[in-house]
Amino acid sequence: MMRKTAIMLCCVCAVCAGAATRDITLGEAIATARAGSVDAAVALNELKTAYWEYRTFRADLLPEVNFEATLPSYRKNYSSYQLEDGTYTFVRNNVLQMAGNLSVQQNIWLTGGTLSLTTSLDYLKQLDGERFNRFMSVPVALTLSQPIFGTNHTKWRRRIEPVRYEEAKASFMSATEQVAMRAVDYFFGLLMAKENLATARQNLSNSEKLYMVAVAKRDMGQISENDLLQLQLNLLTARSTLTDAESNYKAGMFQLRSFLGLDEDVDLVPILPESTPGVDVDYDDVLAKALERNAFARNIRRRQLEADYEVAMAKGDMRQITLFAQVGFTGTSERFSGAYDPLKDNQVVEIGFKIPLLDWGKRRGRVKVAESNREVVSSRLRQEEINFRQDIFMLVERFNNQRQQLGIASEADTIARRRYHTNVETFMIGKISTLDLNDSQSRKDASRQAYINQLFLYWYYYYQLRGLTLWDYASDSSIDSDIEAIVK
Repeated sequence: MMRKTAIMLCCVCAVCAGAATRDITLGEAIATARAGSVDAAVALNELKTAYWEYRTFRADLLPEVNFEATLPSYRKNYSSYQLEDGTYTFVRNNVLQMAGNLSVQQNIWLTGGTLSLTTSLDYLKQLDGERFNRFMSVPVALTLSQPIFGTNHTKWRRRIEPVRYEEAKASFMSATEQVAMRAVDYFFGLLMAKENLATARQNLSNSEKLYMVAVAKRDMGQISENDLLQLQLNLLTARSTLTDAESNYKAGMFQLRSFLGLDEDVDLVPILPESTPGVDVDYDDVLAKALERNAFARNIRRRQLEADYEVAMAKGDMRQITLFAQVGFTGTSERFSGAYDPLKDNQVVEIGFKIPLLDWGKRRGRVKVAESNREVVSSRLRQEEINFRQDIFMLVERFNNQRQQLGIASEADTIARRRYHTNVETFMIGKISTLDLNDSQSRKDASRQAYINQLFLYWYYYYQLRGLTLWDYASDSSIDSDIEAIVK
């Protein structure tokens, strides 16, 4: 059995030797994840979407220049025509038309209306009957379309969209810290698997040595048959534990490697972090930074504005009055130059309205629904803010407590290892039983796992704090990104 175990270990070593081995620190794992992980790519694409949506909104506030043309339109068909006595007949059309229109349109931020400046030229050529050419020009026309008592959508968008974009930027930076948190999780998962594998190999080696010594002592009558059988069971357990540890190590290697986007022929060797940032945080300071910089505060503001916007639209739909006015000049002639000289006034003023006389309370009901929804949103936002403050308080308490827990776990790990090595030597000379030896081994393994777990929690809480506050506590500086450079 010992020979088979040795052969298995040699095979594992040979397989590992066939792949490239790379030491990796926690900082390197986090940097690699931020640069090449799928999560980082998703966060970047979400930021790009928000960026171009905001750019589109900004473009809507600027003048829009349009050119429309029909070059040409030819018609040879029949159309209905009403005679003087009221009867209808069909007349034949054979006409060629061309038209061009250049316009500049601007949304009016203050009132929510639209102002446009237009120039156009139409050409018509009659191909049957009295053949002739005809030009009609509109050198300039100024048009105003203004809703009265309606919702100023431009005003509301100017309030909401900048908040939405700031929320997206903060969410992106928080997402990069969440990528770091996942990297910490996978890194320490592999580190724990590596330590467990090393422990399992060491325990197997010790169990084999102890069993060989026990066999010799049993032959000399120095230990009981029960102790010998117990050590044999320990040896079998150590072999089984080693097999599980190897499987867990390969699984942890695959998870971290896949998350970082590395090739499968690279074997990562995680390096245990030797130091941690000496940081103590204060709840009030963390809360202030989180409310100022985190996407949560902007999300609260945006949702409240959107609820107010819904109420404004419901109220605006109760009555609809629109003012349409156009002033300008026009000209028409059989010649191109004559279409511009002389010019005549071209004026249109129109006020249209739609006021419900009897709708059985439908529109007022929509207003009440929107107002009720706004109250629901406000209540939810208040509860979410309470939960947010509570989560920050718990995180600050855990993080500040974690340094002490880490120190205790480190000291316990050192003591447990020293105790185990001492008990092994003591067992060799027959001064302690197998029960004491097993107990010291179990405590050694548990203390090592507890230390790595406490180290993992410290780093996890640390990057969770960074993600909430967007603040680097190690350098005492804000976490900022050049968004313009990132999205381009």
